[in-house]
Amino acid sequence: MSEFFAAALAFPAVLFSFALVVVVVYWLVVLVGAAEVDALDGGEGVSSDGSSTGFAGAFAALRLHGVPVTVVLSLLIAIAWFVSLAGAALFDSLLLRVLVLPVALFASWSSTWALIRPLRHLSHGEVGVSRSDFVGRVCIVRTSWVDSRFGQAEVAGDDGSTAIIQVRHEGGVGIDAADGLVAGSTALIFDYDDEGEFFRVAPFDAALDPNRPPG
Repeated sequence: MSEFFAAALAFPAVLFSFALVVVVVYWLVVLVGAAEVDALDGGEGVSSDGSSTGFAGAFAALRLHGVPVTVVLSLLIAIAWFVSLAGAALFDSLLLRVLVLPVALFASWSSTWALIRPLRHLSHGEVGVSRSDFVGRVCIVRTSWVDSRFGQAEVAGDDGSTAIIQVRHEGGVGIDAADGLVAGSTALIFDYDDEGEFFRVAPFDAALDPNRPPG
């Protein structure tokens, strides 16, 4: 065990060890419902003209788009750490360990690209979606609650496909909000915040939805 920690704290693995700890803690927080899967990308970069922004735009340039940014980051860090750890354990020479770093970065990118390819068709992201497409529609809350700082919902497009969007409700205050915007609630999307890259929603009776299927 001591050899493992020695390798993890040796160059170049040490460059990714702390980031890996952050990744593990983050996914534990996601599991208990206190964070969003795509918390870093604000809904994968929805903008007024449909272009990708933030992390999503950067990863699109690297051909690592189509799935939540946090998934891509987690894979990049985990794979780079594993390859670096193997290099630190195999080589004692500092020169060889330095050469391991670019190998780890390339392996991280190429492996992540290969792993996310089959996941892209399963991810109902929002890349290329204009804000006007969803304003005025009814969505279904998918997080434990929605308030002014947290929330995700699922909304259907004209073609029947669905997307997970970032939503906020000024009247909500955490999981105990009295307005009832909890998982499974219906809400009306009435505005889009360009700066925060999220949709503003309000409680809505599903029975009043003009797009509600008959029966």
